[in-house]
Amino acid sequence: MTKLEQTTLQVFEFGDTPEDTFYCLVDLRVSPHGMDLQKMKLADPRNIDLQFKERGCLLMLSGEEVEEIIRRGDASEDNLHESIYKLASEEGIV
Repeated sequence: MTKLEQTTLQVFEFGDTPEDTFYCLVDLRVSPHGMDLQKMKLADPRNIDLQFKERGCLLMLSGEEVEEIIRRGDASEDNLHESIYKLASEEGIV
């Protein structure tokens, strides 16, 4: 099982709206410095899911999904990394 300290929450913004923002729970054992978005931009878009997985992305949520999780009280905006990790753990992802 992956521990909280072995992960980070990385945010990628491609625009100004929640639907343009993505939150990735990243395994630091795979990508010690987080995922390199610049390198991923060079990847074949048809294989983008595989690229995220190979670079340690354990879980990816859109900004809309994160807003909904916070709204219903399943995550804390102040402690988002730990909250998302806890949800991933409950779902058997980590």
